[in-house]
This record gives sequence, structure tokens and C-alpha cells, in this order.
Amino acid sequence: MARSFDTRRTLIAAFVATASAAMMNAAHADSYPSKPIKLIVPFPPGGTTDLLARIVAERLPSVLGRPVVVDNRAGAGGMLGTEALAKSAPDGYTIGMATASTHGVNPAVQKKIAYDAQRDFAPIARIATVANVMVVHPGVNAKTIAEFIALAKKEPGKMSFASPGSGSVGHLVGELFKSAAQVDMVHIPYKGAGPALNDTIGGQVQVLYDNLPTSLPHIQTGKLRALAVASEKRSATLPEVPTFAEAKLPAVNEPAWFGIVAPIATAPAVLAKLQSAIDTVMKQPDLRARFEKLGAEPMLDTPSQFAQHIAKEIADYRAVAQRARIAIE
Repeated sequence: MARSFDTRRTLIAAFVATASAAMMNAAHADSYPSKPIKLIVPFPPGGTTDLLARIVAERLPSVLGRPVVVDNRAGAGGMLGTEALAKSAPDGYTIGMATASTHGVNPAVQKKIAYDAQRDFAPIARIATVANVMVVHPGVNAKTIAEFIALAKKEPGKMSFASPGSGSVGHLVGELFKSAAQVDMVHIPYKGAGPALNDTIGGQVQVLYDNLPTSLPHIQTGKLRALAVASEKRSATLPEVPTFAEAKLPAVNEPAWFGIVAPIATAPAVLAKLQSAIDTVMKQPDLRARFEKLGAEPMLDTPSQFAQHIAKEIADYRAVAQRARIAIE
């Protein structure tokens, strides 16, 4: 009888604890937010991730009633800021930007990574896709993607392509292009996108695979020539440039993407409030216009759609990394 009584007491205590936690979570959700929210951007100011984050952050207060402060935590290809987000209190007051780098490439190529892109985060919404673009120095004797492939095949190993670093999105897109087009090019890794872009403009390397917003001004001034974009449709800012799919390279046609996530144990009601607020601002015409001016396609995945996309990205990039034998210790 004593054992039976102890069992019942344990079950009652567990029930009370669960009920109390649920009540506390509900009360927290009702009062949320009661203070400023921090949005971690795991890259330096001025890049695509930062620009999109700031556009959303400046509009969320009108819906949530509290400031949203952008916190740039750059380093290690986005891993430092993403790790900081994973270790943050799951109270809804620290959220962060997730990208193809942080939640696709890094899990696929990094041997030592301090977060799990799927188990440590609650997806809230994927907010935009951005075309990747293949650009060449104007001195390259190719005006189209077909001409470039023919030139690269004629002179195997002579062409070089820059990337922000080994294991970066630019590196993997370059390897994917080499495989799809069956060409031999030399990879030149840099310490960041800026130096890679500068040396492509300067002609030290011939090719760069980049997010469209950062290369676009240099394409428009003629310092770089765009050969193809990775996007579902042609970019409105470069309507004359074909997609990789149009150039019969559909495997390279995956755009970059950007979304917002929270630490995994964040209360569902709080996540729902955040998702609803993001949905509201993403429907604002002026926000969409600003995204599009940057070359970004506004969108809004549901949390479940976003989670499925992250899983697919990791699997796809892991396959590319294995084929190209890319593994970062």
C-alpha cells in the first residue's frame, strides 16, 4: 500500500508541476513581450543578412509594441552568433537570423560545430530568398554561360573562382557548378566576401559566386559581368541574365535564403506571436519593395515548411560536400 501511495503521490506531483509550467508559459505568452527583443545577426553589418534583418526589425515594434534590437555577432562563418543564439534563454527575447550558411552549409561541412541546426532551434519563418549570381571579370572572353563553359573546357584548370572561404556557400556553389558543367576550375578561398569580391573586380581571379545584392552595384557599373542567377525566375534587377535552369544547369539553381529562428524550448504561444508579427510586417508593401530593391524575393514559410527546408538544405549540401571532399576541421 505504501508503494502504491508513493506512486500516486509522484504522479500527482508530476501532474501539478506540468500544469504549473503550462500556466506559467501561458501567463508569459499573455504578457509577451514586456521588454526589448534582441535579433542576433551572425554576420557583420552591411551584408545581405544584416540588411534584411534591419528592415524587418525596424517594423516589428509597430506590431509587438517593443523595440527589436539587431545584435551583430560575426565570426567563424556565422557559427559564433548562431551558437550564442542556441545557448540563449528560450524566453522569446532573443531570436536570430538563420541562413543557408548557418543552417545548411555549416552543418554539412564543419566537423566541429557547437550547435545542431535542427535540434537546437525552433523555426519561426523563412522571410526571403536571394538569387546567387555567377559573375566574371570583364576581361573573361565569355558573354554567356555557354561561352564560359566552352572556354573553361578549352583551358582546363586555368580559370579560378573566389569564395569567402573554404566550406562557404560560395565555395559549394562553385563546386556544384564545376560538377554540373563538367569543367575544371581552381578554388581560391578568401577570408570573407569583401576580399573575394575585390579581387574578382581587380581581375586576380576570374569568377565569383555571390549573393546578388552585394555584386549588383558592380554589375550595374560594368566592373563585373553576370552570366547566370540561381533563382526560380529571372531577377527583376537583371532581367537580361538567365537562370542556371535556363542555361541547362538546374542543379546550380538553388537561391540563398534567410529566415528567423528562436532557441528550441521557446514556448509555442510566444513563437506563434512572433510568427504572426513577422507575417504582418512581411505583407507591408513598402517592406516588400525594399526587399525587392535589394534583389531579395519576400516570402513567408510556415514554421513546419521552414523546418522541412532546413532539413533538405543540410542533406543537399552534405551531398555536394561529399562529392567535392570538403570537410572543415
